[in-house]
Amino acid sequence: MAKVKILTAAEAANLVEDGMTVSTNGFVACDLPEELTSALEKRFLETGSPKNLTYFYAAGQGNRDGSGADHFAHEGMTSTVIAGHYNMAPKLGELIMQNKIKAYNLPQGTLSQLYRDIAGVLHSRSCGADRYLQFRAGLRRLGTLTHVGLYTFADPRVEGGKLNDITTEDLVEVVNICGEERLLYKAIHVDVALIRATYADEYGNITMEHECCTAEATAIAQAAKNCGGKVIVQVEKVVTDVDPKLVKVPGIYVDAVVVTENKENHTQCVGCEYDGSMTGEFRVPLGSLEAPSLSPKKIIGRRAAMELRPDTVVNLGIGIPEYISMVANEEGIGDHFTLTVEAGPVGGVPQGGPQFGGAVNAQAILDQPAQFDFYDGGGVDDAFLGLAQADKDGNINVSKFGPRIAGCGGFVNITQNAKRVYYCGTFTAGGLKCSTKDGKLIIDQEGKSDKFIDTVEQITFSGKYANKVGQPVMYITERAVFELREDGVYLTEVAPGIDIQTQILDHMGFVPKMDGEPKLMDERIFKDEIMGLE
Repeated sequence: MAKVKILTAAEAANLVEDGMTVSTNGFVACDLPEELTSALEKRFLETGSPKNLTYFYAAGQGNRDGSGADHFAHEGMTSTVIAGHYNMAPKLGELIMQNKIKAYNLPQGTLSQLYRDIAGVLHSRSCGADRYLQFRAGLRRLGTLTHVGLYTFADPRVEGGKLNDITTEDLVEVVNICGEERLLYKAIHVDVALIRATYADEYGNITMEHECCTAEATAIAQAAKNCGGKVIVQVEKVVTDVDPKLVKVPGIYVDAVVVTENKENHTQCVGCEYDGSMTGEFRVPLGSLEAPSLSPKKIIGRRAAMELRPDTVVNLGIGIPEYISMVANEEGIGDHFTLTVEAGPVGGVPQGGPQFGGAVNAQAILDQPAQFDFYDGGGVDDAFLGLAQADKDGNINVSKFGPRIAGCGGFVNITQNAKRVYYCGTFTAGGLKCSTKDGKLIIDQEGKSDKFIDTVEQITFSGKYANKVGQPVMYITERAVFELREDGVYLTEVAPGIDIQTQILDHMGFVPKMDGEPKLMDERIFKDEIMGLE
């Protein structure tokens, strides 16, 4: 086996040609190949090349600071983006909304699985004149076939994941298999994979023991290699030996290795120091984790935590749902259930902010496509996700708001398949201030915009689909709790101290149904002391 090429980041960037499709591994601010992507950006700014790239990635990448996907946010450099999430790359989002880049937003989990199906394609361009290979190329996988995305904006009968007027090609198709509707997410040719890892040996075998998640590194590398493309890996160090059980990307996939020169381009998570408790290097006592002060977010986290059940598998989304694990820890029930993160961690305490995607004291760290296999098959008992907009049909929008693209991330995969789903968010947005007194909630300053509206701008979660499959759905805010039923959205609980008419109904774009008088939320939620959850 030949030794792997060791290149500088600039030399690696020169391997990317005009018009290629580039994929990067990473999850939000974790595991980003910053040395490689910043070198690619630098080359474009200095030379005008590579241009007209298609950029394809699964999870959101970046920290809203020019990192991650925003390295590709230059007119002329990128012509098309296919991605699961955009909120962490605001510059890229701006170009998309200005119709300067074609763009698709598709479910993150499905995109991570699509890499595996791309890897299973015998691509015709590499078949040559061999009749057998030509025959086999006709039997190749066409993409990823799944129920995920039906009735949402990813469904081509709704929007097909297209984000602007210049994006017209269909990447998703409705097909009928055995009398059942499914969506086909079409295979995409990958020319270059850019991956961040820990160590490489002299033959290009790659390990990831310092990363808090592996995301879809193996699948991306396989996809690029089987497309006849190049796999370039950024590492901390080249060593003489690696443990074969730790190898995530074998050397047979790897075309070149780049040893990171700028250590700021190789932090575990952008702007964060290395934390061995998120890699399995060591464990920390959970009592050392700081409990949050009482706030609207913690109030929501407390009410949501009351829905936790022993011996269940749970997924927590980014934002307010992160408070649920904090509350559970504070209440001493953090070990009664198993928290998971779509990036791959199973067990432990999921982290937030730039460390979202990692977990302290995880019991296992799976590859992201495998985690989504489990999710898509209904393996999650309870999912707690963010609530940005809700409407009269129980639909949820977390992906697009006027001129701002957030993206769906893993939201569609998770919410369509969890046995129960809970949406957690403040009742209004933009400046909401609350306080508590004697177990009652006081609205000191109302938010500027209502979240419960007549019709959501984009359907990231379909209430119609939830009712079709019989999925229980709850919407939890700091002042009210709602449930989705077959005939609509019901107001079921109200916080002590809240007036239903002036502080709830007057701030809704529709009138919720009520089955008698809503009950009061537990007053323990609104007291700045341990609740005593069991």
